Amino acid sequence: MLIEKLLLHVLIILAPVLIQTSLLENHRLGKSPVFIGVLHGIAAFMCLIFAFESFGLYWDFRYIPLVLSMLYGGRKAGGIVFMFILAARIIHGGDAILFGFISAFLAGVLPFLISNRFWSFPPRKRVTFAVLLGFWPALVMLGILLSFAFLSGVPVSGNREMGIYVLIFGGIQVLGVGLAAQLNEWMIEKKIMREEIMKSEKLNTLGELAASIAHEVRNPLTVVKGFLQLMKKQVKGDHEEYLKIVLSELGRAEDIINDYLNFAKPELEKVEKINVKEVLSDVTVLLNAYALKEGVYLEADLKEDGYLLTDRNKLKQAFVNIIKNAIEATPPQGSVTIHLEVTHTQVIITITDTGKGMTKEQIARIGTLFFTTKDQGTGLGTSVSMRIIAAMGGHVHYSSIVNRGTVATISLPLNQSAKFDSNLENAYMNNQNA
Repeated sequence: MLIEKLLLHVLIILAPVLIQTSLLENHRLGKSPVFIGVLHGIAAFMCLIFAFESFGLYWDFRYIPLVLSMLYGGRKAGGIVFMFILAARIIHGGDAILFGFISAFLAGVLPFLISNRFWSFPPRKRVTFAVLLGFWPALVMLGILLSFAFLSGVPVSGNREMGIYVLIFGGIQVLGVGLAAQLNEWMIEKKIMREEIMKSEKLNTLGELAASIAHEVRNPLTVVKGFLQLMKKQVKGDHEEYLKIVLSELGRAEDIINDYLNFAKPELEKVEKINVKEVLSDVTVLLNAYALKEGVYLEADLKEDGYLLTDRNKLKQAFVNIIKNAIEATPPQGSVTIHLEVTHTQVIITITDTGKGMTKEQIARIGTLFFTTKDQGTGLGTSVSMRIIAAMGGHVHYSSIVNRGTVATISLPLNQSAKFDSNLENAYMNNQNA
């Protein structure tokens, strides 16, 4: 009978959370501490009304709504639930009413003191924290039970049935607190996701508008750059130096606009059969001088041929950006290693550095517009590279350990027909040589 009663209490405890998530998710009433307190207060009241009575005590989960409301609704909500519990206990009466008041006060003290620190924890830890804090009322009630049993002469030592009751009570209480806390976290996560989706839709609209403007700005820049290059041939003296600076800045502006357009809508202009090994070799040679200048050792392990049907220049641009970031993140005397692996279905490029590494929060933001860990930079390079790889049907995954380094893994789908044609070509050449 105890189990059935306690499982009923679990459903009563979950009811306020379900009402918030299903009926009042988009209503401001669902965020009101007073309303949250009333909902959980009614749940606590119902738990006490439907309590299971044994050994002269009431076995119920009245304090779980108190803990949940204090954590997720604030101290005001918790205070309202506390008043509901006192009112229910007065209505219920009984010989142990004084012990009920003492247990209610002790059960609410710890959640009240810790509630302000609760939101400093990440979501998973919040659930664990709520479950652990849910043990506190159980300990309080166990202490009250032992005190009341001692004063009233109820034998506790050797009482097997009471021990079973305590174990059942604690187990189901953990289940109830865990479910309720997890439902609250799902509600919070759903709300954050909805806000992020709305934000991304707005940014997407602004991005399309900005991309169209950038495209129109690039055309007059190209014309101005062309005329300045013609003027440079005829101008001598100090004015020639000024023109060099102007052309250099125009080139930089053009590069930024091109990067932004590639981010907004990456297009594979010239699709051809390419060998990833050759592209990576060219990029390694290109960036080796830059790595030496930074005091970083650049090493490439490129043993296999991997053929793709894609845009060579775009792929090269993506590799340059990612490898250059790895070099810039690595301190002098460090190293950056490029490894190429070819499977039956894809090409996997692993870029490993021994740099400063990144936190989980920083890794989660990689690829978002204008995010960078460098002191100077726009963050467009990484964003563009990831968009280019995605346009090729690939994927970029980052893993990192702070002060140990970062690993960037690029996966690209292998072009089977290109690989087959290459094998036929190699076989034909071998036969000719034989």
